[in-house]
Amino acid sequence: MQDKGYCDLGFAKVDTDRNRRRGFPEIIYAPGKTNQQLVDIARRIIRTGQILLITRINNNSVAFLKKIFPELKYNSEARIAYLKKKNISKTKRMVLVVTAGTSDIPIAQEAAVTLEVMGNRVKRLYDIGVAGVHRVIDRKNLLRKAKVIIVVAGMEGALASIVSGMVSCPVIAVPTSVGYGANFKGLSALLTMLNSCSPGVAVVNIDNGFGAGYLAGLINKV
Repeated sequence: MQDKGYCDLGFAKVDTDRNRRRGFPEIIYAPGKTNQQLVDIARRIIRTGQILLITRINNNSVAFLKKIFPELKYNSEARIAYLKKKNISKTKRMVLVVTAGTSDIPIAQEAAVTLEVMGNRVKRLYDIGVAGVHRVIDRKNLLRKAKVIIVVAGMEGALASIVSGMVSCPVIAVPTSVGYGANFKGLSALLTMLNSCSPGVAVVNIDNGFGAGYLAGLINKV
């Protein structure tokens, strides 16, 4: 039953009006949902002619969904499955996704794939952390071409401040749970980013690549 912009499936109320309000449909967060629940929600979103995006989905669930939706695409590194419109237009402005280390790439990929499905032009710049700050300085021209930059970093999370100090665009910082014991599963990086002395840094939750990608996509449309 559809009523007032949502469809009541009993176990879920699918927000079919979100695309009109926010410029992008409701996203399905896979953990905690059965494969059949994922199918039912996905089917409803597809029926409304909207883009389908499922985050944090595993290989088993993807295999199950592909039996019903054979055109479903899957990025295993980002853990994202999606079906996007063929005629979606891309923005001319570029979003740059940066990581401090190679271990941060899965979260960065979640952000980058989210942006691409939303219709953004995305470039990736990986493994330029502060342990070799010359790597950041060497790419300053690329950094300064971006409309928005997402910086994904674990350990102490200092890279976001350094990047923000070099550019004029907004920086979205993503702390990751990458690091040794005193990293406290991303808490140390989160606190560093929240306490950045460089203006123009916004911080999302630990390991929340999707949230960073979504926010960057909204900014890039303005």
